[in-house]
Amino acid sequence: MLTSVDPDLIRVLGDPLRLRIVTLLARETLCTTHLVEETGAKQTNLSNHMKVLREAGVVETEPCGRFTYYKLRPEILARLSDQFAALAESARTASENKRACP
Repeated sequence: MLTSVDPDLIRVLGDPLRLRIVTLLARETLCTTHLVEETGAKQTNLSNHMKVLREAGVVETEPCGRFTYYKLRPEILARLSDQFAALAESARTASENKRACP
């Protein structure tokens, strides 16, 4: 069964800074301070992007004293990957299908 790709998740990951954050979090759990250092973003801007990623379910938070650590939820990315894989498979099997012009 062909599934459609989640357009909201594509929009969330389509932002270059958010994609950079996801790439960093794929390597290790980081706090806001680390993410500011790694990305060069201002803390308020970074916090706004983290809110978008949290609300989309891409990351989860882990309080640690006065710091907040962020951890990637790999199952969300795996689901998106599966959706793209299904589209690719559909394209492979449909390559010979051609609708006739009227």
